[in-house]
Amino acid sequence: MGIAPKRRISKARRDKRRASVWKLEAPSFSKCTQCGELKLSHRVCPSCGFYNGKEVIKVEQ
Repeated sequence: MGIAPKRRISKARRDKRRASVWKLEAPSFSKCTQCGELKLSHRVCPSCGFYNGKEVIKVEQ
């Protein structure tokens, strides 16, 4: 047997509760081991073209 709510929850209160669940997180950056620039994790460095210590793409300086 469930308990019925005593008061109606306002739209503002309901929406405030729901809003906190859907927030996006900012992407986390890591330093490139070759050049030290910030890059996305598990991706080729856009400034030097290295990934995991190996040159993957040629980047013109």
